[in-house]
Amino acid sequence: MRFKTGLAVAAGALPASLVLIVLFLTIYAWPAILFNGFQFVTSNTWNLGNLYADPVMVNGTEIPPGAHYGTLFLIVGTLLSTLIALLIAVPVGVGAAVFLAEAVPGRLRLGLSFFVELLAAVPSVVFGLWGYVVVIPFLGHYLFPLMVKVIGFIPFFGGAPGSGYGLLTSGVVLSLMIVPLIVATLRDALVSQPAAAREAVAALGATKFEVVWNVLLPSQSRVLIGASILALGRALGETMAVLMVSGNALNYLPGNIYTPISTMAAFIVSQLDSALQDPTDMAVKSLAEIALILSLISLVINFLARILLSLERQGARRATIA
Repeated sequence: MRFKTGLAVAAGALPASLVLIVLFLTIYAWPAILFNGFQFVTSNTWNLGNLYADPVMVNGTEIPPGAHYGTLFLIVGTLLSTLIALLIAVPVGVGAAVFLAEAVPGRLRLGLSFFVELLAAVPSVVFGLWGYVVVIPFLGHYLFPLMVKVIGFIPFFGGAPGSGYGLLTSGVVLSLMIVPLIVATLRDALVSQPAAAREAVAALGATKFEVVWNVLLPSQSRVLIGASILALGRALGETMAVLMVSGNALNYLPGNIYTPISTMAAFIVSQLDSALQDPTDMAVKSLAEIALILSLISLVINFLARILLSLERQGARRATIA
């Protein structure tokens, strides 16, 4: 009985911690939620005001003169950079996982897989430094101008190529950080598939590509979705690497894919020191509201992914019965 109780406590600790974190953020940010209202997510103006002047009363709340808190540019920057990272990482991750599982001999597979998993252990600040020193100069001086010339007629790909900091750079760096999660998870799932499934389809005359495309990958769709969710969670919450390559744009939406941006997690880090100088604490509470919104976005995306997995599972059962 004690053993079962201990297991129950251990199992309930993680969801309880999630609830407590969200509850803490809600309580701490509640004054900011009441003051900012809905314009917090529809406005592009983040201004701490005059932190050295006497606070003023606005709608019954003390704030520095001129203070205004809006985060639409942060939400857009976060979602767009994460989307770009997934669009790059998922195809690359699937291709790498298939290559490691199906095209590489056993011993060599272990060695290559080990290096892929080591990539996931690299600290994010190292990715950020690499992005700052290598990726930004290359993209800004060579690739972005070439993209403007070749595909600049496509909306959001034209205009000024910028200096290398920005939305696409953030997406590229994030994609390299999340690819190992997709590769390692999907590779293990593909390797664990019984050889009989491959042999049965191959006996019908299917090529290696047809076996992978029509049998192995469809059977691992739930694994791929789960790995993508893990990758999405890391991309949404990544801080230091994005802070170093995004350009830290303030108060405007990206005009094209090369425009500097800010993300919610990186913005909290970059603005925390200044916000702590606010004698009314409204700036810090507004940063806590950003953290709450980021947490809710992650929870909603995970919830939708769970629904997608459930629907896919039900469809698989119906197909089996039929």
